[in-house]
Amino acid sequence: MSRPSISAFFPAYNDAGTIASMVVLADLTLRRLTDDYEIIVVNDGSPDHTDSILTDLEVRYPRLIVVRHDKNRGYGGALRTGLSTASKDLIFYTDGDAQYDVRELELLVPLMTENIDWVNGYKISRSDPLHRVVIGKIYCWVVKLAFGIRVRDVDCDFRLIRRDACRRVKLESTSGTICVEMMRGFHDAGLRFTECPVHHFHRAYGKSQFFNFPRLFKTFRELTGLWWRMVVKGDSNARQTKLKPEQPTQTAGRTEERASSRS
Repeated sequence: MSRPSISAFFPAYNDAGTIASMVVLADLTLRRLTDDYEIIVVNDGSPDHTDSILTDLEVRYPRLIVVRHDKNRGYGGALRTGLSTASKDLIFYTDGDAQYDVRELELLVPLMTENIDWVNGYKISRSDPLHRVVIGKIYCWVVKLAFGIRVRDVDCDFRLIRRDACRRVKLESTSGTICVEMMRGFHDAGLRFTECPVHHFHRAYGKSQFFNFPRLFKTFRELTGLWWRMVVKGDSNARQTKLKPEQPTQTAGRTEERASSRS
C-alpha cells in the first residue's frame, strides 16, 4: 500500500466559500501520495453558488467528479452517494466546509497497513464556540456509551477507509447519524482500525446545519431508533470479516496502541 489508489470525496452543502480550496489542496496532496486518484464532490442541492464554482473546477481539474443532487438529501444521503461513487482502493472523506486540513491525509495513509481497515481522525482540540464544544462532548459521550463505540472521537469526519471494507456495511441513514451507523457497523463487521490526531479549525464560511434545537431533537430521535435497531435488535446490516490466521485480531473494539501514542 505504499502507492495506493485513492478516492477523496467531500459532501458539500452551501460551501461556495471553501469548496474550491478543498479541491485544489486535495489535488496537490493526492499527487504526492499516488498516481491513481480521483476527487469527488457531492453537491447536495446547495442553493448558493457552490455548483457554479464546481462547474468551473470541472474544466480545470480533469480528475474531479461532481455528483449533483437535485434536492437536498441530508448529510447521510450525500455521504452514501460519495461512498458508492468512489472507485479506488482507499476512500478518504471529510466535509466541504474546510474545518479540517485535507493535507493531513498524508498522516493517515502511512497508518493504513495490511492489518488495518480504517483510520479514524480525532480532533487535537475543537475550534468551535463554547456551546458547540459542550454539546459535542455530551454527544460523543452518549454515543460511545449507548453504541459501544470505542473510537476516541465519533464526531470527527476525517476518515480513510478501505473500499472493500466499506462494502461490508450497508448504510441507511440520511442524516448526520450515518457516522454512528457506519462506525457501529464497522464494529459489528469486525473491521480493524487505528486513530490519528488531526487539527480542527474555525468555520471560515457559512454556518453549521447541525447545531440548532430542532435539528438536535431530530438527531436524538433518530439516534434512539438507530440504537434500537443496531444494539437492541442486533441488526447492523454488516457482514463479518474473516481474518486470516496470521493476522492480529484487533478490531473496532480495540485501538491500535501505536497510533494512540501519537497524541
